Amino acid sequence: MKFGIFYELQLPRPWQPGGELQLYQNALDQVELADRLGYDYAWEVEHHFLEEYSHSPAPEVFLAAASQRTKRIRLAHGIMQLTTTHPARCAERIAALDLVSNGRVEFGTGESASVTELQPFGVAFDEKRAIWEEAIRAIIPMFGEGGVEHHGKYFDMPLRNVLPKPVQKPHPPLWVACSQLETIEMAGRRGLGALAFQFLSADAAHAWVHAYYNAFTKRQQKLADYVTNPNLAITSYFMCAETDDEARRRADGIPFFQFALRFYGQSAMRERPAPGTVNLWDEYEKWKRANQEAHQRALSGGLIGSPETLRQKLRKFETSNIDSVILLNQAGKNTHEDICESLKLFAREVMPEFHAHIPEHEEWKAKVLAREIELEEIDTQPFRDRYGPNSVQLTPAQAAE
Repeated sequence: MKFGIFYELQLPRPWQPGGELQLYQNALDQVELADRLGYDYAWEVEHHFLEEYSHSPAPEVFLAAASQRTKRIRLAHGIMQLTTTHPARCAERIAALDLVSNGRVEFGTGESASVTELQPFGVAFDEKRAIWEEAIRAIIPMFGEGGVEHHGKYFDMPLRNVLPKPVQKPHPPLWVACSQLETIEMAGRRGLGALAFQFLSADAAHAWVHAYYNAFTKRQQKLADYVTNPNLAITSYFMCAETDDEARRRADGIPFFQFALRFYGQSAMRERPAPGTVNLWDEYEKWKRANQEAHQRALSGGLIGSPETLRQKLRKFETSNIDSVILLNQAGKNTHEDICESLKLFAREVMPEFHAHIPEHEEWKAKVLAREIELEEIDTQPFRDRYGPNSVQLTPAQAAE
């Protein structure tokens, strides 16, 4: 099992002068530390206009900066929004990042999740999947040599040679975000790496790994002539400390992350409040005071705890043959110091055991892809809950405030 770190670049109010500068510099320090500690990936999102939840509209800039402070960690778009950027600009940025990082880019793609982000760019919410599919078809030939033209429903481009070209040939590994769990099957069918949210149980992980790899091996329908990327990664809330109680104390930003995710995601078709009219951190604090038991339950999931607790949880998920786990602990007001200590402790006490099993896992995966191992077709319908009863719950009225 491989491990990555994940960044939304959250910045709750009240905003102080220099706050965004410190946020970015701390995150870059953390990526540099993760590189030294042996983590495999650094994932960075692209979001627009989501106050407090994410101040990360330009992941290619952040990852380019990280590339100059690191040596081996893979630099991963988690994701680049193909709905809000012309395909040629996407191809140019990915290739340029691949050059400055000496071939360490992972090209994660996605659609965006709400009208709040899409509408200012003139993108219709109900067309975002079709736009994403056409963008994939348009981008892939741009990585190759010579000129390319594209004439589609959403993009029209005359013959041009899109420059530069990436270091990785024919292109960096391709991924797609799976904000809804059923998209995992689609990722497998398209031959793309799947970026999924954490599963609620080892049984759910087992079912979705089977769904992904069965779609990949039996029902594959690629969108274009690209190299497939058989990988299923899950993002998990994370904080590692010497004791479970200390880890939960340091992870108060995790329930805020859940609160903000629900606030922006409760109704993807509804406009969020006008800028500056809602203080999301204050709303979270009010919710926490009124829901103390729910707040504690929100800290019970994910990978929050002592090294021994995290080892036990990961051993259960490892049996499901998940390829990698992406650790999210830059959330809310979690401190830079606690995040760094968490990364160090996990790398020292937990990660070596699971890194040691990578060759065994790769052997299993090779046999699955060669159809030497036939995976059971498991009904995923019982495992489609993305959040679970222990996550932060908001009523539609609360999410509309």
